[in-house]
Amino acid sequence: MGIPHPDDAIELDTLLIRGGLTRSNYGETSEAIHMTSGFTYGSAAEAEARFTGENPGFVYSRYANPTLDIFEQRLRQIEGAGGCHGTSSGMAAVYAALATSLNAGDHVVASRALFGSCHVILSTILPRYNITTTFVDGDDLKAWESAVRPNTKVFFLETPANPTLALVDLKAVSAIAHAAGAKVIVDNAFATPLLQRPLMLGADIVTYSATKHIDGQGRCLGGAVLGTSEYCTDVLQPFLRHTGPALSPFNAWLLSKGLETLSLRVQRSCDTAEILADHLGDKPQVAKLLYPHHDSHPQVELGRRQMYRGGTILSLELKGGRAAAWAFMDAFKIIDISNNLGDSKSLITHPTTTTHRAMAEEDRLAMGITEGLVRLSVGLEGVNDLLADIDRGLKAAAAHS
Repeated sequence: MGIPHPDDAIELDTLLIRGGLTRSNYGETSEAIHMTSGFTYGSAAEAEARFTGENPGFVYSRYANPTLDIFEQRLRQIEGAGGCHGTSSGMAAVYAALATSLNAGDHVVASRALFGSCHVILSTILPRYNITTTFVDGDDLKAWESAVRPNTKVFFLETPANPTLALVDLKAVSAIAHAAGAKVIVDNAFATPLLQRPLMLGADIVTYSATKHIDGQGRCLGGAVLGTSEYCTDVLQPFLRHTGPALSPFNAWLLSKGLETLSLRVQRSCDTAEILADHLGDKPQVAKLLYPHHDSHPQVELGRRQMYRGGTILSLELKGGRAAAWAFMDAFKIIDISNNLGDSKSLITHPTTTTHRAMAEEDRLAMGITEGLVRLSVGLEGVNDLLADIDRGLKAAAAHS
């Protein structure tokens, strides 16, 4: 299920369960949780050998931990990457990927449609270190090419983007970046490693908010950065070791267990999302429906070519602006109002007043984030119950259309 894995000898569903699996001397069925900050040594000489690397092993959980190692190796194998490191959150992963790929004076080209915090990093935080960014429309290949400067070092993008579900042609944009000597960093949180493989399409580094689909049950924060073995060992690992965005062993354990059911959850949510998209597509209260595999999506051909399925998220713009959007959301009896996504529970948010509220209005509108736009993360509830909830919302929104 999902995208075929590069290693045809092992099925993806098997890797989701057994990738990176190690057991202690007790032979436990479920992976052990090593809730420890540090480790001990049999002698002073053994401690020195551990720190020099002569005797491989763990020295401090800010650097590495056996439970983290299971999660990292499992996700690395699923992604088909050379290396992987967990982080304390998805934003920690994004910042680590950017910080390890840029120096003062460098330039970034980024898709305009980004999660609010990603936009803040590029537009507000990195300029403090003399790192500038040019934002482009992600679907405009000429714009990507025209934005390149002699000091361009990174192309950064989300596809599908949050919350507009706008797509970027990964193969084409990666080719433009590599011709300019730049790296491509992709936030793949919406698609998950089951529905889209950026590294196979030309990207250099992939980040995840593991808080989303990988955990999938709203329990914990976590993130991950994946790339080549050389990058992860020589560049990323020292940065994480010395700056400290460490993933907790307990969270790493939860995320490892989340990976075991990832395929079942994502495929089921995709099934339901497709039904909801078809149901919403012709409703008079809906000005615009955004779902990558729906015929109404302006980039549906790219979505079907680049993504195995359309994903678990859909967005829609309601006629009547904020009043209609809020009425739509407030009428629900099952779907929860929340800024999270990728959960087993269906969740809806109004980006203008929540996740993207810190952005300037002109920037939001340039991304297509209007007052009437809502983002729906489809969970695992019964599809008929969700359809009934949607209809309740549409009836309430009609009064403002």
